[in-house]
Amino acid sequence: MNSAESSSYTMRGNVSLAPPEEVRRQGAYSLPPAPGVTPVPRADHSPPSPQPVVFANALEQFMGYLRIECGLSENTLQAYGRDLTNLIGFLARRGVQTVPDLKAEEIHLFLRNLHDRGLAIASITRHLASIRVFLRFCLSNRWLEDDVAAKLETPSGWHKLPGTLNLKHVEALLDSPNPEDALHLRDRAILELLYATGLRVSELCDLRTGDVNLEIGYLRCVGKGRKERVVPVGASAREALQQYLSRLRPSLASSPGADYLFLSRTGKRLGRENCWRLVAKYATRAGLSTFVSPHTLRHSFATHMLEGGADLRVVQELLGHANVATTQIYTHVDRRRLKSIHSRFHPRQ
Repeated sequence: MNSAESSSYTMRGNVSLAPPEEVRRQGAYSLPPAPGVTPVPRADHSPPSPQPVVFANALEQFMGYLRIECGLSENTLQAYGRDLTNLIGFLARRGVQTVPDLKAEEIHLFLRNLHDRGLAIASITRHLASIRVFLRFCLSNRWLEDDVAAKLETPSGWHKLPGTLNLKHVEALLDSPNPEDALHLRDRAILELLYATGLRVSELCDLRTGDVNLEIGYLRCVGKGRKERVVPVGASAREALQQYLSRLRPSLASSPGADYLFLSRTGKRLGRENCWRLVAKYATRAGLSTFVSPHTLRHSFATHMLEGGADLRVVQELLGHANVATTQIYTHVDRRRLKSIHSRFHPRQ
């Protein structure tokens, strides 16, 4: 390495860092001893013991890292905060107060506790994902000596097929708003749009009037990771939206600047919780015995698209999945279509 290259590895002041070849040989950057000081040999190159950081401080720094450096959405930040607060409360009851005291066995007990309390599989899996990211953050800050996250395994049998509605039940749900209700045009438009596009409930609630183009038949939404995508809107959903926009929304808008697409009675943005209650109410009115949420309509959208012959990659794009493996779960639901294809093309049928 020439002198110009060596100088690029000098920090501020008189402290220099070893060049890459030396790093690979030693396994870490090293600081030279101060002049006149005899270095004390170390028995090994293991990192020093982590400081006993309490969980509250670690969580505060972790949330700041997610907000500032990762740029996660507010909904995602709230989910991380809830999951990790649950973990920290469980550990406190067991006398575990600092990060270095955390062991994989404690986390397994916490996950088992969630299962015994009746939490859904998806909620437990999300807790586990949040914990893994938090543990790796602690390890990178040298608050942990061991990579505890590497010792965590997702228990087999936790994966669950998404709940869906058949076409008959979807039709009953979409027809359930009563024309006598004051907000039936809004509610019908919400149900139609959820099923027609497969939007997440947060994506639907965040839509603005300028995000929808009814003439061309598409909408623009911002999904997880603040990624923007364009989704087509079918004729039925466009008609329901047009009725809502022309006949009801003007009377709900509390001010000209209220540009959210779906508004509450008071003219404010319709929240996710209200949207969940709205879907559950109409599912009960339609006589559906199973629990129905906005996500059920998202699952139904994906399943019915695949049943109709849509390509898996197309469904992935419409749903806004970063990885096609997330979308592949819907291929397990479409068993009827697979059986039909097998019967048509297998030579022994």
